[in-house]
Amino acid sequence: MSAIPYCDDVLDPSVSLLQLVDVAKNLGVAVTRVQQLLRDQQLIAVRRDGVLGVPELFFDETGETLKWLPGLIAVLHDGGFKDEEILLWLFREDDSLPGTPVQALHGDLAREVIRRAQAMGF
Repeated sequence: MSAIPYCDDVLDPSVSLLQLVDVAKNLGVAVTRVQQLLRDQQLIAVRRDGVLGVPELFFDETGETLKWLPGLIAVLHDGGFKDEEILLWLFREDDSLPGTPVQALHGDLAREVIRRAQAMGF
């Protein structure tokens, strides 16, 4: 089994992270399944203070992964973005959205975020 992928923590320290065991508990799966989601690039983890974590905003109020997130990550990877760049883009304030792209994924602007990600890749 390959190592668990993670990237540099480029996020503001105020961005809340969930440890992998907490992600597994919320999703109702084993930690090894969360590790596989990371290897499959459906989630992105960072190492903060020696502990792997996934941004809490990647999940909805029930603890499930945001519907659009895996596809958005795939679109950005296909456009040549590295994990650190994806995180920076997702968590950067955008005046044309209510907050950041990752916050917009929680509302009615998810399709707009996907459209912008597709446009950035070309």
